[in-house]
Parts: sequence; structure tokens; C-alpha cells
Amino acid sequence: MKPMVSTTPATWILLTAEHWKMAKYKSINNIERKAFFLEVRMVGEIKEKLLGNTEENDVDGQVKFRQKLWVESKKLWIVAAPAIFTRFSSFGLNVVSQAFIGHIGATQLAAYSLVFTVLLRFANGILLGMASALETLCGQAFGAKQYHMLGIYLQRSWIVLTICAILLLPLFFFTTPILVALGQEENIAEVAGTISFMLIPVLFAFIISFTCQMYLQAQSRNMIISYLAACSFLLHLFLSWLFTMKLNFGLPGALGSTILAYWIPNLGQLLFVICGGCPQTWKGFSFAAFKDLWPVVKLSLSSGAMLCLELWYNTVLVLLTGNMKNAEVAIDALAICININGLEMMISLGFLVAVGVRVSNELGRGSANATKFAIKVAVSTSFLIGCALFIIFLFLRGRVAYIFSDN
Repeated sequence: MKPMVSTTPATWILLTAEHWKMAKYKSINNIERKAFFLEVRMVGEIKEKLLGNTEENDVDGQVKFRQKLWVESKKLWIVAAPAIFTRFSSFGLNVVSQAFIGHIGATQLAAYSLVFTVLLRFANGILLGMASALETLCGQAFGAKQYHMLGIYLQRSWIVLTICAILLLPLFFFTTPILVALGQEENIAEVAGTISFMLIPVLFAFIISFTCQMYLQAQSRNMIISYLAACSFLLHLFLSWLFTMKLNFGLPGALGSTILAYWIPNLGQLLFVICGGCPQTWKGFSFAAFKDLWPVVKLSLSSGAMLCLELWYNTVLVLLTGNMKNAEVAIDALAICININGLEMMISLGFLVAVGVRVSNELGRGSANATKFAIKVAVSTSFLIGCALFIIFLFLRGRVAYIFSDN
């Protein structure tokens, strides 16, 4: 028997074989039969509405690709832009110094390149690697809401890294004989010895810079680092021009500006931490910082070993270049290329931070598709920027070097 009322496809789905058997074969009167079909029809209409709403939600969820791309790009750049800017400013200190020293003389440029790429990068790799242990300790303490331990870990890291920096001092005192023993030209090694001795304050500036950054980043206080890095870069640019081009102080003027540029943001970070910028995590100096130093030392050494291998390959490359014929020109050219490559790498590191944040956010929301889309947008954007820079430097390769030297 066919139903007495009209039904929709959703209603037909609900009428199972048992229902039809009951409606067809059981002897029920017309009133009961109409009531039965009316109930089934109401359920079907409700189900149909629900299915209809689901379809509408799916349509709404399928935003146009261009709009999705624009929204995701904005979210990506909100994180990437400050990260890139901070790294650009920090790395830019070396580029500015090298550019102004290059206009003083080719020998001075080669000597500075040796000191920065060999000695300072060697020390930078050790201290940054050991400071990265603080990031792990502070992150765990902050996640466990043991806020007071962040200040203790910061002070312990200061102690460990200061001892390590003192152990590295002989490299800066005996730079000239070390470089000569490694096959570098004597005139370049002599100037490098003077530069390395003057840059000892930069070695100790790394301690405050790296540890305070790890401490503040664990609490998501990144903007203060960006502001201080920007001020430091602009001040370094002005002072380098003033001391070397205007006042003709030469090499000491350029190096003095470099020292100030490294220490000014450090003093700003210290004042921010100590003077109330982190009230939850900084409770003042404590003798507890001198306790349990060995676990911090072990974690710092293991972290440092991983990072040092990554940073030292340029050091080996520059040392090998110094053994070539006409080493002065070869070192100058290689140092310029390394600096340009380093600036481009700062963009990649900024996107590395940004994609980590975006992926974490989307995974936290439980959206796998949005996570994949965020990764695709970040990789595509970084790749396009890399291609654009490749084309720019390909056509301007004969002119870019004049930023660093008149030779």
C-alpha cells in the first residue's frame, strides 16, 4: 500500500523496512495510519532541515581561495614581520660595521671579516648554544607556573656563560699568532689582533643579549626586544657615519660604534627585567642561583654542541679562503657574500618562527586542513621572496659589493 501523504527523499530514508512492513501488513485503522505517517513526515522534515543547514555551513566554510589566502597571509605576517625585523636589526649591526670598515681600507675589511667570522662566530656559537638551554628551562618553568624559577634560571645562566666567556678570552688576546699559525697573511693577522682585542666587550655583550632574549621569549614578551633592536640599529648607523666619515676616527670609531650598538639594547633589556617589566618571574637577585649549577652546565653543553656545528662551517670556509693567493681580495669577497646570504637567511628564520606559531594555533583548534594551508602559504611566500632576491642579486651582483668597499 502506498503512503497517503507526500514524502520527501529524507522521509523515505527514515521509513525503514520494518516501518513499511508495519504500515502495509499490520491491521491498523486509518486514523492510526495517518498519525503514523504524520509523525514520520515531521521527523523527515526536521532531518531535511538539519541536512540543509549542514550543506549551507559547508558552503559558508568553503571561502573563496583568494580570500583564504589573504586572511592566512595577514595572520602569517603579523608574526613573521616582527621576527624578521628583530633578526634583521641584530644581524644588520655586523653588516653596517663591515660596510663602513670596508671604506677605510681593504686590509681592515679582511681583518674585520676574519675576526667576526672566525673568532666572534666561534664564541657566538658556543654562547648561543649554551644559552638555548635557558629557553628549555624557562619554557618548562613557565608552563608549570613556577614563575619564580625563571629568574633563578636566568641568573644561573649568567654565571655559567660568564665563566665560559672568560675561558674564551685567550683567543682574543692571542689572535695574531693563532691566525698566522692557521696560514693567514701576517699583515691581515696584525690588524685582526687589534680588532679582536677591541671587540672583547662584544663577547660579554652576547651573554646578556642571548639570555635576556630567551627569558623574555619564554613569557611572550617579544616587542620590547624588537624596539630595542631597532633603536640600536639606527643609532649604530648614525654613529658609524659620524665616527668614520665625518670625524675620521677610522677603525677605532667604527669599532666603538659597534660596541655601543651591542650594549645599548642589553642595558634596556636588563632595566626592563629588573625594574618591574616581569614582576611575576623576577623576584630579585638570589643566592639560589649558585645552587644546582651542574645540571645547567650539562644541558648548556649539550645544547651548545648541536648549534656550534651549524654556525662554524662559515668559519672553516673563511679560514680556507685565507690560504689562497691574494687572500685579501678573496676574504673580502667571501665576507660580502656571506653577509648578503646572512641577511636573506634572517627572512627564513623569521618565517620559521611564524610558521611554528601558526601551526601550533591551528593544531590547538583541531583544524588539520587549516594547518596544512598555513604551511603551504608560509613555504610559498618564503620561496617567492627567495626567488625575487635571487633575481635582484643576479642582475646587481656587480654593484652590491660597492656598499662594502670602494675597491
